[in-house]
Amino acid sequence: MRREEITETSKKLVAPPKIPAADAAGFFNNTPAEPQSAAYGASRSIHTILTVSGLAAVYFVAAKLGLKLAFVYPSASSVWPGTGIALAAFVLLGSRVWPAIFLGAFLANVTTAGSVATSLGIATGNTLEGLVGARFLNRFANGRNAFDRAQDILKFALLAATLSTVVSATIGVTSLSMGNFIQSKDFASAWFTWWLGDAIGSILLTPLLVLWSINPRIQWNLNQLFERVLFLSLFVLVNAVVFAGLIPLSKENYPLEFLCVPFFIWSAFRFGQRETAAAVVVLGAVAVWGTLHGYGPFATRASQESLLLLQCFMGVIAVMSLVLSALVAEYRRVESQLRFLAVTDPLTGLSNYRKFIDTLDGEIRRADRTQRSFAVLFVDVDNLKLINDRLGHIIGNHTLCRVANALRGSCRSIDTVARVGGDEFAIILPEGDEDAAHRVAARIDHRLAGERDGPPTTVSVGIAVYPIDGDRTESLMSAADSALYEAKKRSRPA
Repeated sequence: MRREEITETSKKLVAPPKIPAADAAGFFNNTPAEPQSAAYGASRSIHTILTVSGLAAVYFVAAKLGLKLAFVYPSASSVWPGTGIALAAFVLLGSRVWPAIFLGAFLANVTTAGSVATSLGIATGNTLEGLVGARFLNRFANGRNAFDRAQDILKFALLAATLSTVVSATIGVTSLSMGNFIQSKDFASAWFTWWLGDAIGSILLTPLLVLWSINPRIQWNLNQLFERVLFLSLFVLVNAVVFAGLIPLSKENYPLEFLCVPFFIWSAFRFGQRETAAAVVVLGAVAVWGTLHGYGPFATRASQESLLLLQCFMGVIAVMSLVLSALVAEYRRVESQLRFLAVTDPLTGLSNYRKFIDTLDGEIRRADRTQRSFAVLFVDVDNLKLINDRLGHIIGNHTLCRVANALRGSCRSIDTVARVGGDEFAIILPEGDEDAAHRVAARIDHRLAGERDGPPTTVSVGIAVYPIDGDRTESLMSAADSALYEAKKRSRPA
């Protein structure tokens, strides 16, 4: 057989012409397309207006809560959750929602202190801060997936939380200074308080909002739910002891904040980034409340200084906990990939010899308990060496993949299909008898005969049934191999 004697045929499926959605709708409904397009545009506009309005309301409420903790000046707070909300909104929804941040910031400030001009300046700084931070994340830290890898979390902390917040602090404090609401001697103090509040607000809230928005589904079994409830109960209890004066000892401002660290290790190793981000926010809420009421290790100075020290502690804990949880998640992903590669044939994607032997041993043990039979099929590709020699190994590998697909498509989901050698495959049929094995072999032949993508391909099949042909791994494999040898002898031309 010469190379040019083996031909390949291909069929080109001609797709029907695509009809625009509007035209198709108008054709089948006998209605013009323009009203539907207009209705879609109106619906989208309403959705955008509702999104912007809702985001502005959320930002306004968060900003008013943060401004209640402003001590240097009513518009400069050391606790500013608005930055985290704005940054998460721009990352998740895009820059188109900037009017919501601007409106929420303007209303929060104009109803608190200052003038319309200073409130406009502060709102501009808050909006630009979020836009710049989102740009940093999208450009350098993998965007909304910034909290999946440790290196991206560090980039988020440096670029989005530390550098972009300089924009809001500088524009905001400058606006107040130009409006004579802040004296020159207080400029540096107000700027640092503003910047730190924005930076910690983004570190605490942005991961929580982004992670839970991307993956909001909760798929916990009963054991996982119990462990999370136990974690939350103990975590809140320890926070109350350390920061809320639950026991007399915690009212003495002893440095007990280290008691919270093991819980973040627990969360990182047992749960994941979402739960760790939520734990950070819970700690922040309890710690801020307790510090303002004079409890905890940081309530040893004036309220402003205590909150600044607490914010520094929270920033360090948040970044370290998120990095640790991301490292654990990365390790688990790599471990899962390695486990998959250890039992998978890299060419065909089927199970490999190791997986086949493990499954066969387990099936024998199961059959011993249930007294039910199962079948093993050995499959060998006919004339693969001839295909490799005359058409090349690329075509030969493609042939192996075609055979693997035929085997996979001819079996049930509970069956095990493996590549155990160069051109040899094996199938385990749980609770299958000899008739079932022959039906699978017939389906394989039918699938291969119907394929036109490559040279004609046939296979030889040997069948062994437990416990008739063997009751141990070696005897079953020997029986199937002998049956395969006999089948190959019959398939050879006389």
